[in-house]
Amino acid sequence: MPYGDAMTTRTRSEARRAEIVRATLEVIAERGYRGASLAAVAERVGLTQQGLLHYFPTKEALLVAVLKERDQWDAVPDTQWRADLLASLVEYNAMRPGIIQTFSALLGESVTEGHPARDFFTRRYVAVRANMARVLRAEYGERLPSGLTPERAAPLLVAVMDGLQYQWLLDPESVDMPAAFRDFLTLLGED
Repeated sequence: MPYGDAMTTRTRSEARRAEIVRATLEVIAERGYRGASLAAVAERVGLTQQGLLHYFPTKEALLVAVLKERDQWDAVPDTQWRADLLASLVEYNAMRPGIIQTFSALLGESVTEGHPARDFFTRRYVAVRANMARVLRAEYGERLPSGLTPERAAPLLVAVMDGLQYQWLLDPESVDMPAAFRDFLTLLGED
């Protein structure tokens, strides 16, 4: 096969994978995490389920690709994150229950050995904690009002964000995720 044909094939394959990821996001938004079957996604993109498995060998592999895509959408250059923007991110997440449900379900499952999303989440949390430490350092310097360093407070900030998501998913009528996060920022000393 000539080099140009290989590039065209790779480009088509990448475009097809991107189409499948977009379709998966649509199906999740419509049906939720549990309703997002491989068959529903395959039908959406005009493939058989076996054809879909050519691009993503398991539902978990497809959902990890969706999570990576979600992270690309949410990506903000590290130098632009501020504590008040974190509150906006929480508000934005409250408008995407299907995506948040998928993220949370995979996160919970990923703590088991051998889960296909485990490495993704492990690497993601290393980066997220480092980013949150930078946000806290930019806001408070080397010590927060409580005396904690940004590195010590960063895992707590991430835990609040993720913990609120779980509580909100379980009982959205009782948990106002954006308001609760703003309350947490008040505890940190934000106006």
